[in-house]
Amino acid sequence: MRFETHSEADTAAFGEALGALLRPGDAVLLSGDLGAGKSVLARGIARALGVEGPMPSPSFLLMIPYEGKEKLCHFDLYRLSDPEEFYAAGLDEFIGTDAIAVIEWPEMAQLPPCPAMKLRVERGKAETVREIVLETEGMEHPLGALANWRIED
Repeated sequence: MRFETHSEADTAAFGEALGALLRPGDAVLLSGDLGAGKSVLARGIARALGVEGPMPSPSFLLMIPYEGKEKLCHFDLYRLSDPEEFYAAGLDEFIGTDAIAVIEWPEMAQLPPCPAMKLRVERGKAETVREIVLETEGMEHPLGALANWRIED
């Protein structure tokens, strides 16, 4: 499925609508170029889950846990130089648990299988437009809440 947002606030709102669909054990895998909007989506998801306050990118920490209505683990794997670092750091233990995992740069690690929404964020035709391609794997969440952003495939 393809979706389109028209501003940073709209991208965050899409993330919030998506976050409202998630359940413990789910994973959201966010791919895209630097500056495409992955962290904006992650913050929107976190707001839907009741996370308040600042939410810095976990680039240097690899993962930051948050408590809200649901537990959230926000990963940024950009700085991994080898997929084995993910396992050596014990980060795989936070996926598929009672938390929701939001993972930026999932292609940097060989992630364990779990129910996941895979989103690719791409720059659109205008500077603030983002196109989001969503695939689900092992999930059957109704996606009607995202209809406002849906575009034809």
